[in-house]
Amino acid sequence: MASQSEFTLTVTIDDLAKMIDMSLLHPTMTDEDVREGLKLARKYEMATACVKPYSIPMAVEELQGSSVLICPVIGFPHGNSTTAVKVFEAEEAVKAGGKEIDMVINIGKALGGDWDYVENEIRQINDAVTKNGAILKVIFENDYLKDQHVIKLCEICSRIGVAFIKTSTGYGFVKQPNGLYTYYGATLHHLRLMREHAASSVQIKAAGGVRTLDELLKVRAIGVTRVGATAGPAMLAEAEKRGIGREPTTVQVTIGPEDLKGSGAY
Repeated sequence: MASQSEFTLTVTIDDLAKMIDMSLLHPTMTDEDVREGLKLARKYEMATACVKPYSIPMAVEELQGSSVLICPVIGFPHGNSTTAVKVFEAEEAVKAGGKEIDMVINIGKALGGDWDYVENEIRQINDAVTKNGAILKVIFENDYLKDQHVIKLCEICSRIGVAFIKTSTGYGFVKQPNGLYTYYGATLHHLRLMREHAASSVQIKAAGGVRTLDELLKVRAIGVTRVGATAGPAMLAEAEKRGIGREPTTVQVTIGPEDLKGSGAY
């Protein structure tokens, strides 16, 4: 990669808002916390509110009449449920009001090279979701994977024709020899790798580590169309401060070698 790359983007505040899935997934979130997040997603007219399945009815209630879609997660965060359970969970989530489903792959099967299992599972869940009018985002959890696994998953998802592939859950913590945990989430390296190896029809979602307007613009510049974030309101407020409104605005984006190395969870 060159020392730095320059990009010129033309954006509106609406464009940026529709890049953001408002993440409401932390295990400690109360109903009150979730409801407040849903109100923020509605206020800023984000793409979706990303919720745990039990929160779908609340999301339907809070987002009714808005353009914000409901994005439940399934097999979350570790992807360890059986395929049958994931299919059932996906079908139920769509019936309850989910329009975009974020599903975690079976990470152990991918690491073990059982690609037939991985592909069959993704295909079954994609079929279950799309037949009911929703779309699927497939979460890789790149912190656990090597480049060859990411590339293979891109090829599988392209062959199946899923709507999105996604870097991370925001909760894929890797235990180190000292007993502490590290987490990177979305990195420039992985986002470029995914964009290079996925079909052009498959969109890329960055999750984990995109927390500022500058980071949002940088991932947009390299072809990312969606991010999962809790910091969406702060990013959009900063965009307004910089004069990005409803009329198209030109912005310059510089990406250097130190950018987007990954900085943790949502």
